[in-house]
Amino acid sequence: MGEMRDRMLAGLPYRPDDPDLAADGRRAAALLAVYNAEEDPHRRHEVLTELLGAVGGGTTIRSDFRCDYGHRISVGAYCFVNWGAVFLDVGPITLGDHVQLGPNVQLLTAVHPLDPAARRAGWQHAEPVTIGDNAWLGGGVIVLPGVTIGADTVVGAGAVVTGDLPGGVVAVGNPARVVRELP
Repeated sequence: MGEMRDRMLAGLPYRPDDPDLAADGRRAAALLAVYNAEEDPHRRHEVLTELLGAVGGGTTIRSDFRCDYGHRISVGAYCFVNWGAVFLDVGPITLGDHVQLGPNVQLLTAVHPLDPAARRAGWQHAEPVTIGDNAWLGGGVIVLPGVTIGADTVVGAGAVVTGDLPGGVVAVGNPARVVRELP
């Protein structure tokens, strides 16, 4: 493996110009092209299984789905991901069981440095995103790097989740804030 790929997988600062990372990205792009065009549900599941690190039974991810690498994504059983999802998976993305994502949800793990020189040099790192069992993210929700959303939590449409949310709450807004607990 290339040094930068090893650094990325270890959660260390890396530059995405590594040849192995480029090859991983091309593999994901080719599989996504097949997945997003495929109409047969059985074949779609086969391609999704090849693309992702793990995918549970009964899970549906609608087209047009986008990700960087795929192998850093783990999706539990009986999840539903609506149209237009973007998973920037330079860091791990984990969805528990029965997670529901509305259209155009973005799960972002890439972190770019604030230092202009480091950004110009192409350095970045990643922080994982974790969505707990039975969470529901409304349309257009954006989840920033390093965020964990607890089980049974509902995030209102258009929210930007900048920090962890506990389980069993409703959160809305930009930045997302808890507005009530669920029974």
